[in-house]
Amino acid sequence: MAYREINFFKGHPSSRLLPREAVIQATAAVLGPETREYDDDPYNRHPLTYGSDEGALWVREQICTFLNDQVFKFDDGARTRTQVDHLNLNSGASYGMLNILLQTTLPHNGYTRQAFIITPTYFLINDCFRDAGFKGRITAINEKSHDSIDFESLVAALDHHEGESQPDSTTEIIQGPALTKKIYKYVLYCIPTFANPSGNTYSLETRRRLIDIARKYDMLVISDDVYDILDYTTPSNELASPPLRMVHIDRSTAPLGQASFGNTISNATFSKLIAPGLRFGYHESINSNLARQLSKGGANVSGGTPSQLNSMIVGELLRSGAAQRCIAHLRSVYAERAAILTAALKKCMPLRTEITPVKGGYFTWVTLPPAYNAVEISTVLANKFNVILANGSNFEVIGDEKNWGQSSFRLSISYLEADQIERGIELLGAVCKSYATTNNIIM
Repeated sequence: MAYREINFFKGHPSSRLLPREAVIQATAAVLGPETREYDDDPYNRHPLTYGSDEGALWVREQICTFLNDQVFKFDDGARTRTQVDHLNLNSGASYGMLNILLQTTLPHNGYTRQAFIITPTYFLINDCFRDAGFKGRITAINEKSHDSIDFESLVAALDHHEGESQPDSTTEIIQGPALTKKIYKYVLYCIPTFANPSGNTYSLETRRRLIDIARKYDMLVISDDVYDILDYTTPSNELASPPLRMVHIDRSTAPLGQASFGNTISNATFSKLIAPGLRFGYHESINSNLARQLSKGGANVSGGTPSQLNSMIVGELLRSGAAQRCIAHLRSVYAERAAILTAALKKCMPLRTEITPVKGGYFTWVTLPPAYNAVEISTVLANKFNVILANGSNFEVIGDEKNWGQSSFRLSISYLEADQIERGIELLGAVCKSYATTNNIIM
């Protein structure tokens, strides 16, 4: 019997959720007029010409309104509020990540001594660190419970590298005549809210402690803030207020004045909120210093902001309210799928299976009882029933593996319809039951 594929691996929306009509209308609004009032404004420019290095001012203003007043609901005058010069527009979180590493770290001569990645991690992030020169210089740091990380291991590793004799390295080889770059000694990557793959969210205490450590050791904390607005614990007809981002905490507690570059950067995108094909996102730093540095990289100075047209399409979606309606629709659909997935897992999985509740984002992380093997089970599930899921071996930090594939796997709610989720979990449960029988496991 041939089974139709059910794919829990894919971490992007199913085609029916993509807002085609809204994007058409926004594009017409941007490109329909023969001229626009900002076409010759050097801070904005025509949507089809080279953009300013940091991105269109009016788009950054729309993002500030969206974040400050609609999502995080900051009081007027609060230090946490995002300002337009805190933002650098880019072509999405993936390219945004590589740009951060290229512009703020220097592992090639040992000036940046080590990178840290919270594990289990987003499986494609390893390539960004390798491209930036960190091969052999990456340490995995475990998450701890559902709201923290292994600070003891992180601090021990930092102290170890601080105690090592270091090469006589400087940042001179990448400094330019017009802009002095801030280069960090260490860098850490995390997804602090509705993490990929674990689904975990760090507590406020965890975020504050991580910033304190970053300040002590001259470390940049890169937060992939890509899922936090997709919250399923509040009504979908209103934008949820996520936990404070790391950059908000860093900004509100940093010394006043413009000397600091901060120790955090928010790497955010509209891929998960509107459509991944738009390829548009932004960096947010605590003040203008680091955002300006990121906007003045060679590629930006040569070609201007990398998503001039797409940024304006998203800006129009935000201005008209269409983006907010799209987010509400996604949250409603995903909340339903999350509830169905959780119920199916509780019904079908072996006793003592650990299931991370899907409170937001795309993913849940499932850990089987010790006698089971997630790699073997996922292989049988794919070969026999055409159900594809990502076992934990896909989410290792390369070079510092933790054997996640032995016990765990990730499930996504973004791509599959509700009936496919139910059927897929039923088949997964059946394979687990068969595995238990074959291996004399008491369920």
